[in-house]
Amino acid sequence: MSSRLFAVFLALLLSACAAAPDNRSLQDGDFEAISKEYLEEFLEMNPEWATLLGDHRFDDRLGDYSRAGIEASLEMEKRYLARLDGVDPVRLSAVNATDYAILRNRIEESIFGVEELREFEWNPLLYNVGGSIYGLLARDFAPEEERLRHLAARLQALPAVFAAARENLVNPPRVHTETAILQNPGSISLIRDELEGILAPYPDLRAEIQPARDAAIAALEDYGEWLETDLLPRSNGEFRLGEEKFRRKLAFTLHSDLSMEEILARAEARLAETHDALYETALPLFRSAHPNASDDQLAERMSVIRDTLDRLAEDRPTDATIVDDARETLTETTRFVGDNLLMSLPAEPVEIIVMPEFRRGVSTAYCDSPGPLEENGKTFYAIAPTPQDWSAERTESLYREYNDYMLRDLTVHEAMPGHYLQLAHSNKFIAPTLTRHIFYSGPFVEGWAVYAEQLMAEHGYGGPQVKMQQLKMYARAVINAILDQKIHAGSMTEQEAMDLMMTEGFQEDGEAAGKWRRARLTSTQLSSYFVGNEEVWEIRKGWEKQNGAITDWKTFHDAVLSHGSPPAKFIRAELGL
Repeated sequence: MSSRLFAVFLALLLSACAAAPDNRSLQDGDFEAISKEYLEEFLEMNPEWATLLGDHRFDDRLGDYSRAGIEASLEMEKRYLARLDGVDPVRLSAVNATDYAILRNRIEESIFGVEELREFEWNPLLYNVGGSIYGLLARDFAPEEERLRHLAARLQALPAVFAAARENLVNPPRVHTETAILQNPGSISLIRDELEGILAPYPDLRAEIQPARDAAIAALEDYGEWLETDLLPRSNGEFRLGEEKFRRKLAFTLHSDLSMEEILARAEARLAETHDALYETALPLFRSAHPNASDDQLAERMSVIRDTLDRLAEDRPTDATIVDDARETLTETTRFVGDNLLMSLPAEPVEIIVMPEFRRGVSTAYCDSPGPLEENGKTFYAIAPTPQDWSAERTESLYREYNDYMLRDLTVHEAMPGHYLQLAHSNKFIAPTLTRHIFYSGPFVEGWAVYAEQLMAEHGYGGPQVKMQQLKMYARAVINAILDQKIHAGSMTEQEAMDLMMTEGFQEDGEAAGKWRRARLTSTQLSSYFVGNEEVWEIRKGWEKQNGAITDWKTFHDAVLSHGSPPAKFIRAELGL
């Protein structure tokens, strides 16, 4: 057990001992025992996940991707679901009742995933092992030599993963196989090229690890050839989940009280409202740029918005400057949050990096926060430069999208006060179980980051130029939810999706093309931004209804952030709103 994990459990034990025995429900004790035992088995069966969380007991292992391993996991999930059936959540403390709901949702989702979605049969991205290697190199949680020996053990296990992929994958959607082919060279480069520099100071260790390294590279190259010559020609599967499976998966992903139909209705209404806000914000900028514009020109709402966004896009970074530009925006946003007393600033370090190759192909940027069990963890704000095979026109299109003002908004979302800040607060939360740490709510995390953009614009960060990008980004979040549902529970075509993104969302061609790929790869995830944001605003509205207009922003936001990262409806309940 990691020392951080031990410290958490020690704190819980001391807390329990300090309380009078009759103050603790027998059901609380039962649930806490079930949760602890489940998480212990879960982490041992999912060593890659344990590493990312900061539990390093299993760093020398990979999970069992074979059908026997999948069946063993399914048996374990069903066994614990039966045990949860014996606990009455009404008789639990408020915090335990929340964690009971989270754990039950997680277990039921896992069973649904194996028995009905059966993604292990059609998604080759599940067998991308780059993250399991990178996770041992990115953070200094143990001496480098120790981490490298664990890495060697994982390299030795790679052929078994690829053997399972060959056995399990039947008829993937073509886009999934194409993306796996795109990512595989990044894993090879990580082991062959990046690892070379890390091993340089340790010649004896390098000689010890080299056989496993050579075998892993050969296995990856062989697997890549199999993906291209064998799997790709027979990758004719349907990427759409269909309405029934999408509805059920959406309910598990969001853990929300909103129905699929209500989500779509709200999204379409919010898109119209966002067009109004964009026009209102753009109009003074348009008038300044076009002082002789006629009344007819000023009345052309979509043209005014587009013209304003086009002019803002002229100020943009390049592949050579984007990382340094992002560093400057992080300094700027951190100062703004502190000066305006919006919330408590974290002390944990954050570093802006170039996105590793094996993780490219799905998004332009991401926040890689240290796991809640990690000691002295650093957050990485990763940005992907354009692929080398992109044309100059497509590269320009992407940086018109991620222009200087959009980059500021992106830094707000990914880092300050978005993901980096929120997850740093979340990692400090302590409860009788680790449930909400390990199974955090993606919709709350993403919803908070979208809210952070709105909050910064609300307080004037970056002026109307950044507000235009924030509103455009919000329109993107809204459109994400529409795409997600209309693609996977409907029949939206690529052209219809591109028209929606580029016309209604004002997106550049490169961004829209990337989102079309991502929407097909990640069903239900794209809905999390919009739905999570709707529910974060419900927390704020509830607070204002109970306490009046907010003047002490720091107190309000710190209160919201003090509950970890459960679904927003549980934060609202725990705050008594």
